[in-house]
Formats: sequence, structure tokens, C-alpha cells
Amino acid sequence: MSEDMYKTIAAPSEGIYTEKRSKFIAIALPVRTVEEIKAHLETYQKKYYDARHACYAYMLGHERKDFRANDNGEPSGTAGKPILGQINSNELTDILIIVVRYFGGIKLGTSGLIVAYKAAAAEAIAAADIIEKTVDETVTVLFEYPFMNDVMRIVKEEEPEMLEQSYDMDCRMTLRIRKSMMPKLQARLEKVETLRFEEA
Repeated sequence: MSEDMYKTIAAPSEGIYTEKRSKFIAIALPVRTVEEIKAHLETYQKKYYDARHACYAYMLGHERKDFRANDNGEPSGTAGKPILGQINSNELTDILIIVVRYFGGIKLGTSGLIVAYKAAAAEAIAAADIIEKTVDETVTVLFEYPFMNDVMRIVKEEEPEMLEQSYDMDCRMTLRIRKSMMPKLQARLEKVETLRFEEA
């Protein structure tokens, strides 16, 4: 996969895995921030308040460097890690997977738990709609009104997404485009008279 692409899920999905009467409910959720993750965890811990454990793992950002696994009271490494392992083996990011366990009275042992959490997470991912997204960059340009047509021609040909625009004495425009296409867009915009880039 190219460097400016990443995979995530389009919408929440669920998977269920049962082992020796223990029931594992896995919920996969698309997320962008740690705040969102905290809110989801609170929601699901309330929803499944009677469950023995609510373990989770998440991965954030297209570089896939921001991640965490939590065993939530299960033996260390038996829950969060296998869930994170499924996120990794599917190369997903911007995803949170919570696996809620209802204990069925029969102990599964550490290897049984690892298999169960892994299988539940895999079920939720299998039920999800996996999509590819581009890593995008944003640029803001300022230019004088008479050069509007020159800028608009470039925008039409390069097809960046227009996030905002204002036309006062100076025109201001914020554009978003796939990272790999940004250098070409900037190079073309630089040639427009009076145009300058706003420092972020």
C-alpha cells in the first residue's frame, strides 16, 4: 500500500464468540482521537455494566504509532494484546475494538483466553466494512482578487477539496489534497502572481 494510504473501518461493527459458555462480544468502532475512545469506553462499560471484563485495544493515526492494549483485569497479555494483534494483522488504524466478556462459569486458562479474545476481535473486523483512505494535507493561500481565475483553473484541474474561502481585499482559500499530490499543487499555485502561502 502506498505511504499516503491507510485502512480503517467505515462504521461500527460487532462480532460474537462463545467458548465454554463464556460469551465474548466484540465491538469495532471507527475513531480519530483519544477523547472519542474514552467516550466510547464509558458508553460500552455502562451498556455492559454486568459483564466481567471489557478489554480493548486501539490504533490511531496513519503512521500507526499511537496504540494501546488493555486487559481490564484479565491475566496480563491475554486480552488487549490479541485484540491489538488482529488490528495489526489487518493493517487497520483509527479503530477501537472493545471485547466484553460474560463469564460462563468455566475457566478458559490463558491460552483459551488469548484464542477467544483474538477470535472475537477477528469476528468484529470480518463484519466491518474496511475502507482505504488517503493521508491528506491542507494548505491556505492568499492572493489578490484579479488572479482568482488563475487559482480557480488550478483548483479545477488538480481537484483538491475546498475547505473554506473568503473574498475580501485579499482572497483566502484553504485546500486539502492527498499528500503525494500536494507538491504539484503547491508548485502550480506558486506561479500565480501575488499568491502567497499562509504559514500554519
